[in-house]
Order: sequence, then structure tokens, then C-alpha cells
Amino acid sequence: MGDAGAEANVSPPAGTAQQDSPVSMTDVFLVSLIVGLFTYWFFFRKKKEEIPDLPKMQSVAAPVRDSSFIEKMKKTGRNIVVFYGSQTGTAEEFANRLSKDAVRYGLRGMAADPEEYDLSDLSRLSEIDKSLAVFCMATYGEGDPTDNAQDFYDWLQEADADLSGLRFAVFGLGNKTYEHFNAMGKYVDKRLEELGAQRIFELGLGDDDSNLEEDFITWREQFWPAVCEHFGVEATGEESSIRQYELVVHTDVNMNKVYTGEMGRLKSYENQKPPFDAKNPFLAQVTENRKLNEGGERHLMHLELDISNSKIRYESGDHVAVYPANDSSLVNQIGEILGTDLDTIMSLNNLDEESNKKHPFPCPTSYRTALTYYLDITNPPRTNVLYELAQYATDAGEQERLRKMASSAAEGKALYLSWVVEARRNILAILQDMPSLRPPIDHLCELLPRLQARYYSIASSSKVHPNTIHICAVTVEYETKTGRLNKGVATNWLKNKVPDKNGSNSLVPMYVRKSQFRLPFKPSTPIIMIGPGTGVAPFIGFIQERAWLKEQGKEVGETVLYYGCRHEREDYLYREELARFHREGVLTQLNVAFSRDQAEKVYVQHLLKKNKENVWKLLNEGNAHIYVCGDARNMARDVQNTFYEIVAEFGNMSQPQAVDYVKKLMTKGRYSLDVWS
Repeated sequence: MGDAGAEANVSPPAGTAQQDSPVSMTDVFLVSLIVGLFTYWFFFRKKKEEIPDLPKMQSVAAPVRDSSFIEKMKKTGRNIVVFYGSQTGTAEEFANRLSKDAVRYGLRGMAADPEEYDLSDLSRLSEIDKSLAVFCMATYGEGDPTDNAQDFYDWLQEADADLSGLRFAVFGLGNKTYEHFNAMGKYVDKRLEELGAQRIFELGLGDDDSNLEEDFITWREQFWPAVCEHFGVEATGEESSIRQYELVVHTDVNMNKVYTGEMGRLKSYENQKPPFDAKNPFLAQVTENRKLNEGGERHLMHLELDISNSKIRYESGDHVAVYPANDSSLVNQIGEILGTDLDTIMSLNNLDEESNKKHPFPCPTSYRTALTYYLDITNPPRTNVLYELAQYATDAGEQERLRKMASSAAEGKALYLSWVVEARRNILAILQDMPSLRPPIDHLCELLPRLQARYYSIASSSKVHPNTIHICAVTVEYETKTGRLNKGVATNWLKNKVPDKNGSNSLVPMYVRKSQFRLPFKPSTPIIMIGPGTGVAPFIGFIQERAWLKEQGKEVGETVLYYGCRHEREDYLYREELARFHREGVLTQLNVAFSRDQAEKVYVQHLLKKNKENVWKLLNEGNAHIYVCGDARNMARDVQNTFYEIVAEFGNMSQPQAVDYVKKLMTKGRYSLDVWS
């Protein structure tokens, strides 16, 4: 703009000089010289003025958010902040419980999402009297931070801040079946100490493979006495039930302003706008839903989701997240047992007006919508829910039982484990088995955790299927110790998604979550894939992509698959597709273990041992990449132990050396895991 303006100012004087004939050439020269000097001065003056202005213009466009948690704590009289790194909502739930606990000790707490604040302010927390930062940090995937803790993790890695005035404690949420158990909790605890912060209580390590709730309660009951000792405070009384939200019933409301299942923006399902993510999922049409297995009691299925015109991009190895809905019969039964009109339109409004979280789920909405789309009604409720509900049991025995299960006493923990966790009693089962327990439905909705998205490894390649995402899943269905039939929320919901171009029954709210589970950069690099059962899903995408690369004339390395299922004639998934890829030479080796077709069970690790010489050759000479997908608890561990054995035998190494060799493969990205427990 500056340059154009300077040129525009030059032409009129020049034109004027040519028209004034009475003026001498000397005058013309002088006028031209003056105009030229003025133009030169104007041009460079503009440049100098504009350059400092650029950062100011950029700063205006920066995201606007109340990023100082320190100012918020000062304004609201809080002295404890509990940050959570949460992928499935559990860490957030624990953070809320700890922040509510603070009142018992004459302190005030707030739960905080690290994504919403500037964590460099941690160095200023000492400005607040009796201040403490607690971190409830879940580990996601293979030692990764959760999505909302990624920025905090990046800051910790790069920070050289002086946190010497900060007092902190960390509780980690992990699963021992994974290679990097509680990596995020351990890292945050260690890094904060390195930056000079003072740990006031030991790191807690919760194990979801065992009993995460009990681990948290055990840590929590020792954590608060440590806080009391450090700050010289005492508990002011027994744990009390404090409502966080107030109920507002809407009798005259515009239905266009009522949420009907949207995750974020109102009417986002009617008026879809990219980009699509966890808060703005895309409604994908199911274009195919077919049963994969030929027999057996289980239902294994292949679904295809149409993502045309969504601008969603994915790579082989990524995950697709879907938001399911609870079974309407369960929702109706809860409504009936509580004597509630489920179509009542209501809002639950946070009593803390300063809180960033105004509602526990999108409001206003109906109880039916909340119980169907927003709340988890199928998992066993945690002890804090039982504690809060106990006050509504009119039978003294039932009330005592609920309070005992919510206590930290050994007897109470054992009762909770057997009666709730091991019996897989969900909230409906508890209400059915305790006839005097009839809580107000609004308080129940406040207490229940959010229904979470379910993640599936994508079973397709975007090079071959750019407009569809494929899912491979098995329906979950089992009988509990009480004789009830429990069904998996998402898989049974997906099972009923029948392709229907005109109906809403085939729509699935979804988004893509990027993964580190990636094919090698060079197509010529050999790959060894191990994926029994539905663990074969990402490898269907890998093989499709290698076939496409081969068609493009690229040199493709050896592509080896170790797949396993129970019976060849029952649950051999993608049998025809795999056979075709094998015939065409894309899949250079197809090794299949049928675990129950003979007297002795045969698993993928047995086939790896059988082919150990070839496996070592691919690994050692071919620099092959290893990929493992499926069950973390048994299969992934057994496969890893098999690789230790192969490396030790053919690499002439001791067991510790072989373990170190495999760990280095992982560090280099040559041994990748996509596992679940």
C-alpha cells in the first residue's frame, strides 16, 4: 500500500510541470528535484513507520482467552489449582473431586484445563498464600500426553523457568499393561522438581488395569494429611455433599435453542462447518455395514463412513473417534424407576459464576438427551457418586452400604470392588438393587461422568479410499455375575447403523485423531505386522497403501503379516482380501494362527518363533519396521518377549542386551504399538 501511494503522488506533479509553459526549465528542474526529494522522504518515512507496526497487527489476531489462572485464583479467593490432562474424562473427574475436597480444610480449590491457561504463570503461584498446584495427568497411547496437555508438555520440555516458589503434587493415571506406564505423570513430577518446585507429597501412580479408583482413594487419603501438615491447617469436618450445579427447568423455551446431542456448537449437526474435531464432529453416513465372520457367537463387522465434502484428511494408522449413543431401553428404565418425565427441558448451571465450565454438558437440553448422548450410564459408578447418592436412600441399611463402599476403609474398598466393579453394576443396576434409593434425576445427571468418544484403528488407506473411512469392530456383550446382560455402548450402536441414504439412522458423529503408527518413509523398507483379531484393522490400510505404491511403480519392500483368530471357518477376518493381496505379491508373507482349531492353542507369537530366522534377517539386514496392534495385556507382551528371544539367539546377545536392542528399536520408531487393554 505504501509503494502504491508514493507512485500516485508522483504523477500529478509531473503532469502539472509539463503543462505550465511560462515556467523556465530551471524552475521545472527545481520543482522536479523538490518533488523527487519529497517523494523519497515520504516513501522511506512510510517504510520506517510500518515495520514496527507489524507485530502490533499480529498481536491483535492472537487468540483471546483469560489465560492467567493466577489472576482468576486471586479474584475468586482460591489457593489450590488442580490441573488435569484427560483423554477419557477420568483425570478431569479426579481433579474436580480434589478441588471440592479443599473446602474441608478451609482452603478453596479450582479444577483447570491446562489447554485454557498460560502455564508459565506457575512461577507466580507463590504470590497466593497457602498455594498449591496439583496435577492429575493421564498417559495416552505409548507414553504420550493427552490432547489437552500437549501444550503443557511442550512447555515443560522447553522451559527454563524458576519454579522455586511452587509447591506441587502429582497423581498419574496409567495402565501397567502398556510399555510406558504412567509416563506423563512421572515426567511432570520429575520435571517440576528439576525446575525448582517443591514436592509436598509423593507421586501417585494409578493403574487402570487393576483398580484405578482404589489407587486414587488410597493416594488421596494420604495426600490431604500431608497438605494439612505443610500448611498447618486442619480438617473442618466430615466430607459433605455440595452441589456444584443448580437446576433450572424451562417451561417456555424456544426449541431451536435446545441441544439435541451436539457436542459443541448448537445446531452443528444441521449446519456442518469444518474443521471437524472432538468439539465439532462430522456426521458421516454409513455406506456399508457387513458382518465379517461366518460363524461363532460373536458379531465382527466392517463399516464404511462417507467423509465426502468434509475436508477430513487421514493417513493409514490414524484413529477414528465416534460418539455413540446409549441404548434407549436403558434410558427409559432410568426415567421410569425415578418417575421422571425425560422430555423435560432443563439446564444445570454452575453455581461458581467464575468457572469456565458453565454446565456439565451442553444446556439447555432434555433429560432424555443428556442420558442418551452426554452421560455414561453403563460403566460402574465411582465411589464419589455412591457417596453423594447415599443421602437419598431412605432405607438405613442401603444408605450405610453406599457410604461404606465410598469410604477409604479396607472393608469398604473390598465391598465396592466385589459389589460394584466385579459385578459390573451400572447406575441402573444399582437403582434396581436398592429399592429405597431414588435420587433427584438432576443430581444424578450432575454426578454421572460424560459419555466418551470411542477410538478405532482405521482399516483403510486414504490413497485408495480418500472419501471413506473403514472400521473393523467386534460387538461387546457379556453376562454379569448378577445375571444381567451388559452390552458395549459403541459396538452395539454401530451394529445397528444400517446404510440408508435418506434416514438419520445411518449417521455417525466422528472425527480423526492423528497417530504415530505410520508406515516407513521409504516404501522399500520391509515391514512385519502382528495383529490378531480386530488388531488386523490398521494393517488392511497398510497393505492397501503398499499395493497402491506398487501400482505407482514404486519399489515396495517385503510386507509380512502375522494374523490370528480362533477358528479358520468362523472368524477369519478379511480372508478374501488378504488372499488376493498375497496372490498379487503385495503381501509377501501371510502367516495365520488359528488358536482353537487344534488341541494345543497356537498364537501369533508361536508363528514368529517358527519363522525366527527369517524374522531376524528382515530385522537385522533389512532394517524392517515392526508393528503390533491388538490386546496389550497378553498378546503385545508375549510378542515383545518373543522378539527378545529371537534377538538374543540370532544376535548373540544376553537377555538384557536383547531387551535394550528392542527398546532402541522403539526409540527409533522401528517398533510401533497400537494396543488397548
